[in-house]
Amino acid sequence: MLSFDNVSVAYRGGAGVHGLDVTVAAGEVVALVGLNGAGKTTLMRLALDMLRPDSGVVRLFGQPVAEVPRARWRDVGHLIEVPLAYPELTVRENLRIACMLRGANPEYAADSLARWHLESLADRRFRRLSLGNRQRVGLATALQHHPRLIVLDEPGNSLDPAAVITLRDALLGAAQDGAAVLVSSHHLDEVARIADRILLMNAGHLIGELDPSGLDLERTFFDSVHRDDTARAGSAETR
Repeated sequence: MLSFDNVSVAYRGGAGVHGLDVTVAAGEVVALVGLNGAGKTTLMRLALDMLRPDSGVVRLFGQPVAEVPRARWRDVGHLIEVPLAYPELTVRENLRIACMLRGANPEYAADSLARWHLESLADRRFRRLSLGNRQRVGLATALQHHPRLIVLDEPGNSLDPAAVITLRDALLGAAQDGAAVLVSSHHLDEVARIADRILLMNAGHLIGELDPSGLDLERTFFDSVHRDDTARAGSAETR
């Protein structure tokens, strides 16, 4: 469904991602974890053709991402950094328009309002929503058309505990229906509940995996990052 083959992209100053090899299969939930600036959002932008790699190949549904037909993008649902919505339109209007833009039945919006507990906000303009409710609308628009590939960057941001459970159920349900899910998060305990694999990123590199069933994931995470930082510093000194 989604693959990265030795993918790199560099920003001015040297930041970016380097030599990424990642696959996300149908029915699989893959989580990305890492400190701020590790490269998680860059990886996701590459997956969605928002960025082009300097080297390597990103494939979506088996095709190089730049060659994916426009109609096939209807099978993708994503939320990167901030929800995309029309601020002057209501929640209901935004949900219906999101369906139509993806060629899906706009009546899905009614189900989304119920699933994400947005009925009481349906006729409120998006710009008047709290951050948490904006995030719920963004997630609803990303998932309501039953995408085959889901890419979500820090989807739990600003969500209350009830909405976190709704998100968890939605992603597990999508994976059970055969969707491929790529999600980044700082919340290790939450991704451990849903992920088949947890990929650890640091300084633009993939440096290993965490076992979702492992104990004390936070300690394992920080120990891995510290070892990688130490090894990188040592390599820099010997050059």
